[in-house]
Amino acid sequence: MRPDLPTPGADDGTPPVVRALVVVDVQPTFCEGGALPVAGGNAVAQAVALFAARARGRYAVVATTQDWHVDPGEHFSTEPDFVDTWPPHGVAGTPEAELHPALAALHPEVSVKKGRYAAAYSGFEGVDDAGTPLDALLRDRGVTDVDVVGIAESHCVRATALDAVGAGYRTRVLTDLTVPVTPELGAAARADMVAAGVELLTSPALTTP
Repeated sequence: MRPDLPTPGADDGTPPVVRALVVVDVQPTFCEGGALPVAGGNAVAQAVALFAARARGRYAVVATTQDWHVDPGEHFSTEPDFVDTWPPHGVAGTPEAELHPALAALHPEVSVKKGRYAAAYSGFEGVDDAGTPLDALLRDRGVTDVDVVGIAESHCVRATALDAVGAGYRTRVLTDLTVPVTPELGAAARADMVAAGVELLTSPALTTP
């Protein structure tokens, strides 16, 4: 649905849109100075925080995901190939694995962690402290649509958006609130997402009157 169109359910008898903002892996470990940095990660963290503050009223739910690795086995390697294996990152209980300090005022309704004992890219692989998966947490709140932002576009944002579509959510990725590992991987991720039915747009389209 285009952001300038009226919300279904207002007066036409269709079910209302209940939208969630899903903030994927905005953690120091993936930003400059972290163990597995993505160039532009700190800027994305600041931009996500600013957008969330401006657009909070548009979302019934804000959800965050975090890499939270306890012992993910072969996902960690001292000789990583940066495809299937990676340097240690997002180590559970370390400051790098916490949400980025820029998100201190975010106050999400839902927070999930993923990858404790295996590789995990999609936020839909995450669970909250009670063990409830992200999909169930969103459905319990009546969510129908998700906007996905975060780090990195080419990996965990892509995987989260594709899983959201697969789970039946109308899904958008706000491309100015994410960043890929490389431009080439970002272009491939965007092509994959569009092919799956993800809508790509930028945050000004939602915040500009």
